[in-house]
Amino acid sequence: MNTEATTQNDVRYAPETAPRLAWAEHAPEVYKAMIRLETAARRGLEPKLYELVKIRASQLNHCAFCLDMHTKDALAAGESVERIVQLSAWDESRHFYTEKELAAIELTEAITVLTDGFVPDEVYERAAKLFEEAELAQLIAAITVINAWNRFGVTTRMTPGHYQPGQYQ
Repeated sequence: MNTEATTQNDVRYAPETAPRLAWAEHAPEVYKAMIRLETAARRGLEPKLYELVKIRASQLNHCAFCLDMHTKDALAAGESVERIVQLSAWDESRHFYTEKELAAIELTEAITVLTDGFVPDEVYERAAKLFEEAELAQLIAAITVINAWNRFGVTTRMTPGHYQPGQYQ
């Protein structure tokens, strides 16, 4: 993709929008700290579960850049297209996911969308029954970190479509 409208098979696509700000260049210490936080948060989490959580939070936050990145990373980790596609409707597609994944997805939604001002006890308790405490702590960290990344991506309108799997790892 480029900044001009592209054509493919005589179909004209909208022009690519440039990012508002290259925030990582202007706040390199914050970016480096986020990378360290990301590295620490992913430890001990199964890669497919980790990517499902990242995708679901990014869907809720409308972060196109992070959706591009994490769907590609999920596919590279062996995740199926079908499960990625169904993720936005996971509650109606529960049979695609394990109970542990469902608890993680539900916890992701509760942490991401804090409209009630808290994570409901039943959501937290369901996750706590399926994850050991250390793993649950890592999961909460991973959800928190993707929400921070989403806010950088959405605010600065980072451009999706150019990411290659594993590019930032």
